[in-house]
Amino acid sequence: MKAIVVLLLVASSFSAGTLVAQSSGGAPQATPHPLAQAAPDPGLSQRNPLYRLRAGDSFDAEFALAPEFNQAMTIQPDGYVTLKAAGSVRVQGLTIPEATETLKTAYASILHNPVISIVLKDFEKPYFIASGQVTKPGKYELRGDLTLTEAVAIAGGFNDKAKHSQVVLFRPGGDGTFRARLVDVKKMLASRDLNEDITLHPGDVVYVPQSVMSKIRPYLPTSSAGAYINAPVF
Repeated sequence: MKAIVVLLLVASSFSAGTLVAQSSGGAPQATPHPLAQAAPDPGLSQRNPLYRLRAGDSFDAEFALAPEFNQAMTIQPDGYVTLKAAGSVRVQGLTIPEATETLKTAYASILHNPVISIVLKDFEKPYFIASGQVTKPGKYELRGDLTLTEAVAIAGGFNDKAKHSQVVLFRPGGDGTFRARLVDVKKMLASRDLNEDITLHPGDVVYVPQSVMSKIRPYLPTSSAGAYINAPVF
């Protein structure tokens, strides 16, 4: 009877996403289960993010009180722009308000409390990439608010090899790295609850992995493949 109780306790700890470990003092301690899903990254759930400047973007810098410093600039491949009488500053990855403050700081030694406004002229249209097991993988224009499930639909939906429960959303960071989040789209759709459907940001990559069954199906005997696929769950 004691063995059964212990097994039940262990099983419940697995379903809760934690393992119970015994400390040196004898008191149980909760240890994160290696397969437990991490807490949502606030950076992946923020809606309506501000546009961040990229190499190749062009804008006008207008000085309200010193028009002689007005100039049109294009961000170089290294992320810098060259300013009149103020050297070069890096603006790639900055929002328009952040870039405005950067220019004000650069001109602080020349102008007293400069009033600067930046007008974005030409920029890369926001996009997202759908890859992996979708019907039409590729690069798509991101127009307005678009969620992960909507992005999959635009890419033609899942194909018959897709693993719906482990869709990965990669989001570029400002330092050239990517953050990743695992999304169980299958569970979300089955529960008819899209509150956790993530809104995409420009540059996001939606990756749909291949299911294990689709990987091994070619190696199964044709006559018994149905028996494997339709085998009862136990």
